Amino acid sequence: MPPQNRDYDFAADALFLDFDNTLVDFAPLPESVVLPPDLITTLQRLQHAANGALAIVSGRPLKQIDHFLAPLRLPVAGVHGAERRSADGRMTQLTVPDIERLLTCLQPLTVQHAGLLLEVKRGALALHYRRAPHLEQICVEAMSEALAHEQGFSLLRGNMVVEAKAADADKGKAIAAFMEEAPFAGRRPVFIGDDITDEIGFAWVQSEPAGGLGIKVGDGASLARARIASPAAVRSMLAQVLEQQ
Repeated sequence: MPPQNRDYDFAADALFLDFDNTLVDFAPLPESVVLPPDLITTLQRLQHAANGALAIVSGRPLKQIDHFLAPLRLPVAGVHGAERRSADGRMTQLTVPDIERLLTCLQPLTVQHAGLLLEVKRGALALHYRRAPHLEQICVEAMSEALAHEQGFSLLRGNMVVEAKAADADKGKAIAAFMEEAPFAGRRPVFIGDDITDEIGFAWVQSEPAGGLGIKVGDGASLARARIASPAAVRSMLAQVLEQQ
């Protein structure tokens, strides 16, 4: 069902937001996303309305989120929770496996196919096929084969990407960690995301005793109990809710 404004109470809820295709529209390259001119102001107002209980939970590295949202510095879980900055600025980094052998194994594929992109992260390696969607199966098979010889990783399918990430990191665990800390503790978690990578976050916020709400952006099967059409609709909804506070 579509979310209703009455589903939110920013004075009582903890709001967790994915970034790509949730706050910003999908782009041909990860670095080419464009922020709407009023997004940072909206996030600042949301943070104030929620008494600080607002965080970004993304597959992107934390530094990339900070780059796009500068000068705003929110609590952020990056690389699916492998790195996390709490509301008080404290950094937590999980122990992650070395990606060098994976990188060596997959680089020839990107040389062979110019439309592919390897994104190197801390403890993760993402193979993007946004500009070559017809190569999806080749990318999945190549990543699966590379991971067959490695330990400590899990394979993650996403929107035009297949990723090797640290097995111990996921968005559900990242949200759970935030919920143990001020100013999130004691609130109802609400998580908005768009991708397969967000499903574990939806599962956690809607579990007992969290008692929260997952909101899926766009089409596709999902565990989320609410749905919204697009990133533009997310931004519009958040702005409307703010106006009613």
